[in-house]
Amino acid sequence: MASSHDGAGHNSLPEFGSEVLKHFLFDSDYRNLNHGSFGTIPRHIQNRLRHYQELYEARPDQFIRYDLPKLLDKSREAVAKLLNAPTETVVFVPNATIGINTVLRNLVWNDDGRDEILYFNTVYGSCGKTIDYIVDSNSGLVSAKEITIAYPFEDDEVVAKFRHAVDSSRSVGKRPRVCLYDTISSLPGVVFPFENITRECRKYGVLSLVDGAQGIGQIKLDLTTLDADFFTTNCHKWLHTPRGCAILYVPLRNQALVPSTLPTSHGYVAKTGARFNPLPPTTKSPFVSNFEFVGTVDASPFLCAKDAVKWREEVLGGEDRIMAYTEWLAREGGKKAAQIVGTKIMDNKTRTLTKCALVNIAMPIHVSSSNRSSSATTTSTGYSSSVSMPTGEASVVCQWMSEVLVKDYKTFIPFFISAGQVWARLSAQVYLDMRDFEWAGKVLLDLAQRVGKREYKIKERL
Repeated sequence: MASSHDGAGHNSLPEFGSEVLKHFLFDSDYRNLNHGSFGTIPRHIQNRLRHYQELYEARPDQFIRYDLPKLLDKSREAVAKLLNAPTETVVFVPNATIGINTVLRNLVWNDDGRDEILYFNTVYGSCGKTIDYIVDSNSGLVSAKEITIAYPFEDDEVVAKFRHAVDSSRSVGKRPRVCLYDTISSLPGVVFPFENITRECRKYGVLSLVDGAQGIGQIKLDLTTLDADFFTTNCHKWLHTPRGCAILYVPLRNQALVPSTLPTSHGYVAKTGARFNPLPPTTKSPFVSNFEFVGTVDASPFLCAKDAVKWREEVLGGEDRIMAYTEWLAREGGKKAAQIVGTKIMDNKTRTLTKCALVNIAMPIHVSSSNRSSSATTTSTGYSSSVSMPTGEASVVCQWMSEVLVKDYKTFIPFFISAGQVWARLSAQVYLDMRDFEWAGKVLLDLAQRVGKREYKIKERL
């Protein structure tokens, strides 16, 4: 999978792993096993970022008023092409959370109070709280309904859950207005059947709001074929673009539903009449011109999106080569790490959950409703039995392991609890290889042993 020649005309591509690692900015003693949270950039993109920032400072008014809009257009065109979307449907926002907020805060709820927001229990935390805020701040005009799924669900089970939720909502007089769901959920890091749910939304007349924060650069996306009502994705996670840089896609049919940026700025077209706009006049659509300038912020990360797409093609061999490698490394590296720990990876029978660059490793740590704790016994090959802890200690243990990873092992791995078991999420990337996943497995095993010895309680006694 790490061949330097992919048969597509690239004759001098680097081996993925340590050969690519030299392009990045990590400390020599740090292993970045959590690319999925904050991403990172290669040195070349950092240089491009500084180039655009220097242009800002050289002639501020010229650049912001006249040059920046043209550069933004080129960057939007590059990302729109990658997503197979019309350029006029794609604008930049700082991150996917702002993209979700922009859509939900713009929607106008019906006066009869029947509107309902549907979402899944795997929703990203900040997006779930955004739904809470929308419900809390609209005085009974809109409610929310959570759809509960438990992995490893099959895709058709998720679809069945959605259908049932729509029917259940309507049976009590509610109007399912919009459904929020992921391309790849965060915790657990698994592929969500977003294409299937988008089709179901269209069938049921429910607006589809896709949180693709983990999407672009990690999995293939075709927004024209998908035809979602709203879609947002973070370029700064998997596309190697500086933070914060995300895309908000709104098809032409729905752009009138998003009249304002967040916050509202000069591009807003008021119903009460025109106000003074200090920016140069434009012939662009109200949607595009609205998002072009949202207050005085550094838009340099947006401009780097074009450069990141080009760098991934010219240096790494393009999206297909990158995604084939990271999906392979996540699945096979995850299996290797799980073998070392003595457990398994999270997947379903059809293996749709692991068609991405994230993998979830079961820790030999179980959460029990009992107040009693038990320790694991170890053998030369790992655990013969697992650690059991009371529910009240689970969050303490996960937080302790997170801190210890940073302090003692110079890395970070997110932990979460699912179905009474602690899980660890690993990210595959072009600068990692199987040796990194083997190392991660040994670290997770060591952590589990330390939990079994109740080391996390030492801090409580100090």
